[in-house]
Amino acid sequence: MFKIYNNGNPIPMGYSQAVENNVQITNFALFSAAASGVEFCLFDEKKQETRLPMVRTENVWHLAVTGVKTGTEYGFRIHGEHANPNKLMLDPYAKAVNGKPDLTTEESRSWFLMNDHRDNAHIAPRAVIISEDFDWENDTAPNTPWAETIVYELHVKGFSQLNDKIPAELRGTYAGLSHPINLVYLKELGVTAVELLPVNFHINEPHLQARGLQNYWGYNPLAMFAVEPKYAATNNPLAEFKAIVKAFHKAGIEVILDVVFNHSAESEQTYPTFCQRGIDDQTYYWRNDQGRYINWTGCGNMLNLSSDVGRKWVVDCLRYWAEQCHVDGFRFDLASVLGRDTPDFNAQAQLFTDIKNEPSLQNIKLIAEPWDIGYYGYQVGNFPNYFVEWNDRFRDDLCRFWLWKSGEIGAFAERFAGSSDLFKKNDRLPHTTLNFITAHDGFVMQDLVSYNQKHNEANGEENRDGRNENYSYNHGVEGSTESLSEPQKSAVENNRTFAQSGLLMSLLLANGTPMLLAGDEFGNTQYGNNNAYCQDNEITWLKWANFNKELFELTKQTIAVRKQIGSLNRNQWWSGDNVQWLNIHGNQMTVDDWQNQQTKALQVVLDKHCLLLINAKAEGQVFHLPDGKWKPQIGTHNLTLDAQQAELSSMGFCMLSDE
Repeated sequence: MFKIYNNGNPIPMGYSQAVENNVQITNFALFSAAASGVEFCLFDEKKQETRLPMVRTENVWHLAVTGVKTGTEYGFRIHGEHANPNKLMLDPYAKAVNGKPDLTTEESRSWFLMNDHRDNAHIAPRAVIISEDFDWENDTAPNTPWAETIVYELHVKGFSQLNDKIPAELRGTYAGLSHPINLVYLKELGVTAVELLPVNFHINEPHLQARGLQNYWGYNPLAMFAVEPKYAATNNPLAEFKAIVKAFHKAGIEVILDVVFNHSAESEQTYPTFCQRGIDDQTYYWRNDQGRYINWTGCGNMLNLSSDVGRKWVVDCLRYWAEQCHVDGFRFDLASVLGRDTPDFNAQAQLFTDIKNEPSLQNIKLIAEPWDIGYYGYQVGNFPNYFVEWNDRFRDDLCRFWLWKSGEIGAFAERFAGSSDLFKKNDRLPHTTLNFITAHDGFVMQDLVSYNQKHNEANGEENRDGRNENYSYNHGVEGSTESLSEPQKSAVENNRTFAQSGLLMSLLLANGTPMLLAGDEFGNTQYGNNNAYCQDNEITWLKWANFNKELFELTKQTIAVRKQIGSLNRNQWWSGDNVQWLNIHGNQMTVDDWQNQQTKALQVVLDKHCLLLINAKAEGQVFHLPDGKWKPQIGTHNLTLDAQQAELSSMGFCMLSDE
């Protein structure tokens, strides 16, 4: 049975195992400056609890124990002025968790409130001792240079759930994602990295549980070191996740994790408590002068990453995923929080330095979502130069250019050239702008050209949630065209396809790092829902049965062409040496051309042999081409070419090459 071996060590945090004198010893360590005492709680196969007092070294409580096996569950009971030892607390370093709390009713939630005096160990989430053994064979990271990287954002479940080419028992799972059919598909498409929406252990918010909904996206984390088990086809989620990484690496594709270090699932101060709040509230969360939580995440709390403890927890977690799971990078949700060390944003925050200096993270891709909802939360272009940043200005300016009459040609060119106005500073290079038009949050590409308004009624918030400014255009009909008769139906569908083509080619041929949302390459729809975070159903799952092969081929061809264009693979700012901006007459753009909002058409010559014709108008445009023997290459379905003159119909983007 469980026995104390000795006092153990204050490092490392969480649990660690070693063999001493032929006896397996498990060391446990937990930080809590607030605790006056900590009971370490172990649960055997019959769920019987053993409580052992931990020893304090400064503010770390620790103990070494024998009798711990794989599958053993554990937790902590915290004693102190603001603690409640009747509530079992989860290890912030837990590598696996059993049990997701029922928060559907006021009564079920009350079991997890700090002012409730009932013992909740029988229903509280518990950390689990797991085996981390895995045969990586000769796994080698692709280490794709940023200049050659094409990111593909996807959801583990949604990607394969409706794909009838995947065995039924594997659909929606880690194993389903890494099925050979999917690897072949992604290789054919040409992407170099998949960015997975959160796969850390997360729970559903009380308001969603009350409505019978789930947090589909996963941005409500409870255990950042643990793999989310609901996507596992086996009883070993960690091994199954590692197998994903191994399979993708063999295919030459990197794996990037979307991670949430800005808030936790504990939400408001008066909400259910599971982990950090009950262990050391003052250390883990930001508070204002009145003692209330600062909520600049919109999720009820904001993690305090200015403390040594908070920073160490983040770096330890990143190191675990990099070292033990071989992941290739991280995308940080609401990353401005990472730099809030006063709690104002600081581009030189110590956490950034700690990440930069961690040996295990030297070759890791770091992507910031460079905003939150707090004071000075919008920090696009202000992160350290070893971060790549989501560029929402690229999204908005390109959508306005292609879909709205008010779109400016100068703004399009600025974004297309790499957004030097935002990123060309502090020795930063063009790859540091992560260009995107769509992501999990917002309209998907098909909906961007099919809806003028969001349609989030299924979320149960009376359509109040989600972005109101989408810069979308439905081309005369809101949503589906099934009720239309010909030729109107075909006309609307063709215009939508042309608009998508222009947006996709603009994204994939722009200077910087492109990110494609899974499903956009074949016309996937979410029926106008632009905030589908709680829709674990056919609204969000990719609809492979409605595959637009023409759009897929265009996307695939554009990616392939991108890889052949030197100006897009050298990671350098464009200049007159490699790029020419020409008006419709084939002459250099003038100030008047740039300021003429009626034109909305231009030519771009890359590396002297690639000619891009861009027409964002609702009518056709004649272009007088520069000198050269130009032949059609991609996006030419609505192009008429005659010697040195070309006519491109409405909403067109095509590429010609010089023979």
